[in-house]
Amino acid sequence: MDYEVTFQPDGKKVKVRPNTHVLDAARRAGVRIPTRCGGKMGCLMCKVHIQDGEQESCLPPKEAERRKLGSLLGQGMRLSCQTVITGNLTVTIPEDPLKAAVRKQLEAARRGEYDDFI
Repeated sequence: MDYEVTFQPDGKKVKVRPNTHVLDAARRAGVRIPTRCGGKMGCLMCKVHIQDGEQESCLPPKEAERRKLGSLLGQGMRLSCQTVITGNLTVTIPEDPLKAAVRKQLEAARRGEYDDFI
C-alpha cells in the first residue's frame, strides 16, 4: 500500500511506499529540501514541520534525532532525512531565513515603509 505525502507550501503531492524517508519523498516530488550532508543527520538543514495530528504517520524519532533537535521536536519539527513515513502525511518546509528577510523588506517597500532600507 502506498501513502500520499503532501509538501507545503507548494501543495505538491507524491505517492511513496511505506518506510520511505521524507527527504527521499521530497526528491521524488521535485521538492527541494536543503541539505549538505546528503541525509546523514550531520548538517541539520533538512528540518521540516509535521502537521499536528499526523505525527502517528511517521516512526517516532530515534535517540540521535531527539538529541539533535531538542525542544524543536515538541514543536513538530523533524529531520527529513530521519523521518520514516508510515501513513498519509502533510509536511511543511520552513521558509529559508534569508528569503524570509528579503520577502519582509519587499512587503514593507510595497506598503511605503522605507525605513528598513536606509
